[in-house]
Amino acid sequence: MPRVEDILKRLSLWDRRNVQARTLSGGYKRRLMIAKALIHEPKLLILDEPTAGVDIELRREMWSFLKEINKNGTTIILTTHYLEEAEQLCRNIGIIDKGTIVANTSMKDLLGTLNVQGFVFDLHHPLEEAPSIEGFPLKLEDPLTLVAAVNKDRSINALFSELTKLGIKIKSMRNEANRLEELFIEMVNSNEE
Repeated sequence: MPRVEDILKRLSLWDRRNVQARTLSGGYKRRLMIAKALIHEPKLLILDEPTAGVDIELRREMWSFLKEINKNGTTIILTTHYLEEAEQLCRNIGIIDKGTIVANTSMKDLLGTLNVQGFVFDLHHPLEEAPSIEGFPLKLEDPLTLVAAVNKDRSINALFSELTKLGIKIKSMRNEANRLEELFIEMVNSNEE
């Protein structure tokens, strides 16, 4: 039973293997449903809100596990309201609004339609206010976190250059996590017009 043990361990269920399913919390029941579906090594796995009610740490572990399963040949159809989850896990995406498909494309192509990309900069030294740089809307999330909106036709390198001229030192940078959410809202709103 090494496969059963591996799946239960990967889904953090091994310590609860002797507990009756009806006594498990909602998050553990969700994991158990996924484990049951994976026992037979399916070629197609359909998951409905697989990480609803699951804490952030376990959600990330499940994402990693699902990516591995997919990489090993299982096609996964996923329904989710967590757009970050869709962005992390899906190569292709369909967006449905009120029963109408408003998008059905690759994740790469969909995200490529973004006109503005958000970036978050963690700073070495605190700022009292966001600097003013023409063509780059900036705001301070807190004294050590600067958020920038970079238009598709602008270069992030130009922003770095301007920040450097102002003596602002960047510790780290990451994409703002709401890219798909912005597109979703835009599509749903345009579908209502």
